[in-house]
Amino acid sequence: MLLVSLGALVSGCSTTTKDETAGWSPNKIYAEAKDNMDSGGYDKAVPLFEKLEGRAAGTPLAQQAQIDKAYAQYKGGEQAQAIATLDRFMKLHPASPAMDYALYLKGLVNFNDDLGLFSFLTRQDLSERDQKAAKDSFESFKELATRFPDSRYTPDARQRMTYIVNSLAAYEVHVARYYYTRGAYVAAINRSEVALRDYRDVPALEEALYIMVKSYDALGMTQLRDDTNRVMEKSYPKSTYLSRGFKSSSDPWWKIW
Repeated sequence: MLLVSLGALVSGCSTTTKDETAGWSPNKIYAEAKDNMDSGGYDKAVPLFEKLEGRAAGTPLAQQAQIDKAYAQYKGGEQAQAIATLDRFMKLHPASPAMDYALYLKGLVNFNDDLGLFSFLTRQDLSERDQKAAKDSFESFKELATRFPDSRYTPDARQRMTYIVNSLAAYEVHVARYYYTRGAYVAAINRSEVALRDYRDVPALEEALYIMVKSYDALGMTQLRDDTNRVMEKSYPKSTYLSRGFKSSSDPWWKIW
């Protein structure tokens, strides 16, 4: 019985360590990895791309495997691993023809990373949210647009940059409103000033000025209230904030833009 058990154990070990790709050519590994990725089997595609990196080292196919692995990691929900793979690719292959795509994909990974930046859409607490992913995404798209203005990925990157800027400004303003509704008027003014200082020509600045008007009024600072109100009337003469106040919680989220 002992011998049988040992034999089964050895057999099991040999089965788990067997490399089914041992006799495969690099092209066959790549084709199998692509088939898995295209069918949604990202967890199966990633290790195949890793094998290909080793077996085809120093070739364009190995570079392609790195890029495809990053995409598979991204689609499989492994954002941190995808970013690490892309950073490694860009460090090892700074002159690669795929550099524009690498930058675009890195921006895309961070663009979709769920760090809570846009959680105000679900009315969650805004005071503890992180903007790092969106800012990192913007930087990647900006580098792409600067270095590769004619890239096929640049037009989409520019649109996403605009969206990110609008969203970051809206985030600041929603935090300011969060403070205002809780009576933290000085904090609301400070956060609104951050939005007004850091962003230009974005829709959220209209509400930032209104929050400042209301906060100064609540603090009894009438001179600053009136000065800010004049700026708002001049900048947004048709502002609905001046006629009806804050948007209600039932308004669709997209009305922030």
